[in-house]
Amino acid sequence: MTELKAKEIMEKKVITISKDASIEELSDLLVDNKISGVPVLDDKKNLVGMATEGDLIFRDSDLHFPRYFKLLGSIIYLESLNKFQKNLKKYLGTKVEDIMTAKIRSVKEDTPLNEIANIMIKYNINRVPVLDEKGGLAGIITRADIVKTMV
Repeated sequence: MTELKAKEIMEKKVITISKDASIEELSDLLVDNKISGVPVLDDKKNLVGMATEGDLIFRDSDLHFPRYFKLLGSIIYLESLNKFQKNLKKYLGTKVEDIMTAKIRSVKEDTPLNEIANIMIKYNINRVPVLDEKGGLAGIITRADIVKTMV
């Protein structure tokens, strides 16, 4: 028995959003379609990120300035200032581009199912975009899609 490939289990009708869309538009899209995340596309329809409920919830969380101490007139940060700056941008963001996760894991159409499952587990992600041979968005695979193959 041959192992299933991404193209055999992916959802081909992918709901996407523009990087320039508002946070409100993203919220509406997720709620209206009963989904928890979507691929984000630029003006040329290239995949540039993923936007999820988690990204939206972050905006309602408390933003903490990194702890620091002074030593000989210098400020020593105990936490990453770069991480704080990224979190601040996400916290204050008004566009999908501001809150999306830009570093995404994707697979090709011929990627075996076990590789996709391993990526989801290793990186603790719920959905993986599937790219065609030209690098365009061909589909998406969620954890639910993998579970369906088991029954």
